[in-house]
Amino acid sequence: QVQLVESGGGLVQAGGSLKLSCSASGRINSPNDMAWYRQAPGNQREFVASISSDSFADYAGSVKGRFTISRDNAKNTVYMHMTSLKPEDTAVYYCVLTQWGGDYWGQGTQVTVSS
Repeated sequence: QVQLVESGGGLVQAGGSLKLSCSASGRINSPNDMAWYRQAPGNQREFVASISSDSFADYAGSVKGRFTISRDNAKNTVYMHMTSLKPEDTAVYYCVLTQWGGDYWGQGTQVTVSS
């Protein structure tokens, strides 16, 4: 099994920044992809960003240029630096690890952006 623990969420004003972290532990295989998804109230869960073991990153169009995903393979940790935050970025953010054997999800961390 794999456990994921997110941190770094909170309340921020529009235009501000936050950095999310997600630490993975347990039976972690390499290579693996790590990603962030988010879900706002009343909306479906949506892809935000992903990063491969060799640090190839991909972003949703709505966050490209504002969010930066990175990872520290030695610490099994993925980060997402979010800048120029907008009220529409308000959501629960989930960390996902994908490896041979399945996908593993964290419990989520709340990000609230006030206008």
